[in-house]
Amino acid sequence: MTRYGMLIDVSTCAGCDACTMACKYQNATPSGMYWCKVLKGEYGEYPNSGQTVLPMACQHCQDAPCVSACPTGASFYDENRCVQVDYEKCIGCRMCINACPYNARSYHDVDQKTTPYYEGYEMTPYEEMRAAEHPIGVVEKCVMCKERTAQGEEPSCVKTCITKSRWFGDLDDPTSEINEMIKKLGAKPLMEDLGTEPSVYYAGLV
Repeated sequence: MTRYGMLIDVSTCAGCDACTMACKYQNATPSGMYWCKVLKGEYGEYPNSGQTVLPMACQHCQDAPCVSACPTGASFYDENRCVQVDYEKCIGCRMCINACPYNARSYHDVDQKTTPYYEGYEMTPYEEMRAAEHPIGVVEKCVMCKERTAQGEEPSCVKTCITKSRWFGDLDDPTSEINEMIKKLGAKPLMEDLGTEPSVYYAGLV
C-alpha cells in the first residue's frame, strides 16, 4: 500500500516563499487563500539574532481530527492515505477547521468573479475557468498535488524548492529516498504527542 508523505529540512529552507507561489499557481486558489505558507519568526538579539522559518500546509495525518470531526464524510482518506475534501459533500460547517491543530484549512466565502485578484481589473477567461474549481461555501486545503502525483510527478512545492529542502515519496516503502532522509536527518512530525500521525516530517527545527 502506498502512503505519500513529505520531508522538509527547515535548516536549509531559505524562506523565499517559492513553494507558496508554486502551490498557488498549481491550484489557482482564491485571492488571499494559501494552502502552503511559510511562517516566519525571529530569535535572539542583535547582533546574535536570526530568522526562523516553518513551511506549513496540511499534514495529511493518518489519524486526522478533521476526518473524525466531519459530519458528512466530506473529509476523507484517498487511495494514497492523503486527506482530501469532497466539495460536493462539504456543507461549510467548519468543524474540521476547529478540529485541525495545524491551522491548515481555509473556508472559501469569496466569489472570485466579483472579487478579482487585482482591484480595478476583471477576471481573465483563464482565471474564471480556474475559479470554477473552487466552489463558494466549502473548506479547502492542500491536496498533496494529487493531479501531479497521479502522473508520477512531485508536488509543486517540492519541485520548485530552490534549496532542495523538500522530499516526497512513499512512507510505506522502507527503501524510499524519503525514508532514508528521515533517518539520516532525524526528522520528526510536528506535535507528535497529539497522536495524529502526520505524514509530513520536519528536520532542523530550532
